[in-house]
Amino acid sequence: MVLLIVFLPLINFLLFLVCGRLCNWRLLATYTIGAMASSLVALLCLAPEVIAGEVYSASLGSWAISGLFEMNWNFTIDALTYVMLVVVLTVSTLVHLYATEYMSEDPHLPRFLSYLSLFTFFMLILVTADNFISLFLGWEGVGLCSYLLISFWFTRVQANKAAIKAMIVNRVADLTFTIGILAIFYTFQSVEFSVVFGLAPYFVTSTILFGTFSISPLALITFLLFLGAMGKSAQIGLHTWLPDAMEGPTPVSALIHAATMVTAGVFLIIRCSPLFECVPSVLLFITFIGASTAFMAATSGLLQNDLKKVIAYSTCSQLGYMVFACGLSHYALSLFHLANHAFFKALLFLSAGAVIHSVSNEQDMRRFGGLLRILPYTYVMFLIGSLALMGFPFLTGFYSKDIILEVAAGSITISGTFAYWLGLITAFFTAFYSFRLLYLAFYSSSRSPRAYLVNVHELTPRMALSLAVLSLGSIFLGYIARDLFIGFGTSFWNGSIYHAPETTGAQQIGEFLPFLVKLTPFFGSMLAVYLVFLVNNARTHEIGRSYFMDENTLSAHRFLSHKWYFDTVYNRLLNQPLLEGSYTTVFAMIDKGLLELVGPTGLGKTSFRLGSFITSFQTGRVYEYAWVMFFIMYVVSVVMVLVLT
Repeated sequence: MVLLIVFLPLINFLLFLVCGRLCNWRLLATYTIGAMASSLVALLCLAPEVIAGEVYSASLGSWAISGLFEMNWNFTIDALTYVMLVVVLTVSTLVHLYATEYMSEDPHLPRFLSYLSLFTFFMLILVTADNFISLFLGWEGVGLCSYLLISFWFTRVQANKAAIKAMIVNRVADLTFTIGILAIFYTFQSVEFSVVFGLAPYFVTSTILFGTFSISPLALITFLLFLGAMGKSAQIGLHTWLPDAMEGPTPVSALIHAATMVTAGVFLIIRCSPLFECVPSVLLFITFIGASTAFMAATSGLLQNDLKKVIAYSTCSQLGYMVFACGLSHYALSLFHLANHAFFKALLFLSAGAVIHSVSNEQDMRRFGGLLRILPYTYVMFLIGSLALMGFPFLTGFYSKDIILEVAAGSITISGTFAYWLGLITAFFTAFYSFRLLYLAFYSSSRSPRAYLVNVHELTPRMALSLAVLSLGSIFLGYIARDLFIGFGTSFWNGSIYHAPETTGAQQIGEFLPFLVKLTPFFGSMLAVYLVFLVNNARTHEIGRSYFMDENTLSAHRFLSHKWYFDTVYNRLLNQPLLEGSYTTVFAMIDKGLLELVGPTGLGKTSFRLGSFITSFQTGRVYEYAWVMFFIMYVVSVVMVLVLT
């Protein structure tokens, strides 16, 4: 059963690879959706046993054996893995269903569906792995598939540039992850989760020497692992690839942002909770990075005009919530928010795809408006996703995001207070850009050219079905799963998530906060909604125009619309000097200089010049040969006389 769940997506990929151009694509697409749904149904059949504490495992044999080191192809389904599998397979199945209609006019649809299936397969490998090497295989696989899917429309320059950017930024983070795995093997002489996590408490006080410095091996390992997670989960500094990844088709954006690549980093932190709980200093760093990412991404999304980029920055912001929840040792709560976020973020992206598909592939929100009457079903889906994202009471996002803020407020640490205030401000900005998006697309008067409005159409049945299922998850999942995931005394996790004894009691502190403190995010969100309508209406008045012409306001607007200038700083301080140095040093001096001088080109030129010099003596004149012979005999005679005397 375990192998069937994991390998059905790979079978889909191989089928499309072999038969994609030979068979009817509609038949293959139907089979693909059926196979993905079958894998999901098989997984749901295991739910009673997993809730009861059962752990499933399967093995394909040995992968590598070297001396005492042996690594096997093992797959494990525990409570943590099961939740991730349900999220990945549910969203992936719905994205496959949606893509068969959304991309129906694309001649390369079989290749697209094969990439989606391969993407899902590598994510399943990642979450079911029982050792770091197998996890790294899935980790690199989702990176490869993200490159293939972002650059799916390879004739578009921006798509190729975005794919290369995503690959390079993630390679920087993956390098630290690789070094972390090597450090794990050096320290524990194993890469198996059970061995590493079991031995971790015995290495809390140990140190290793680097010259005159000593460092805790657990601190080094966890720091390197988190740097790897920062790249995949787009934390501040390594987040720049995520907004540009919107150049791929919209179903790709939904799959990357909701259930696969960006959640891999958060999953790694949660899976390695026995290691992170041993190093409070690294948890403090994780809290700071997560809270800063949430704030930075929310402010960057305020003034974006690209529909998909606004939602992309909201993904980055919500990942910040998940990460700083892990930094506060609330791993189960972080996973709960990850699962909830997957549904309403997939709903938002697929709804955005419906809007873009309806208005002739236009993504600039300033050219929308008045779509409420034309696309009522899409508007309802968009509204549900936006309300869940902003944490409106009793929707899915409310049961996880607001509780993250509550436990941060209930923390008695400086890091918890820091995360709470940044998270609270982020919630305000989240509501602002969510309703700004709705206002520009649906509420405001139409600004679309007539050519766009002529062909506007509502969703097809398959696309509408995908959105309907995701909307149900966005409304009810948080309420249904809250007690199971984070309720008092829940035994669902059964040891798959570890909490240190000193942090175990802090899980329910947020439950006892004053009621008004709990309502603060809601009041902030309502204020943000009011400001959206006020600010957008103020632009039509003289007072509003004078306000927006203020120099300080323009500077802040420029700073936020340029996304904190991260790309500008990287290009000017890193990319351009690196490219110039590579040209002047590596290419001009070494490649075109030293290597050509001593390499085949240089030797060939030297031989040719030497041959030309020698042939210059072959004149055919006897008296010239006689003078040369006389000169050589004279030189030899002089040398012999000098030697003999």
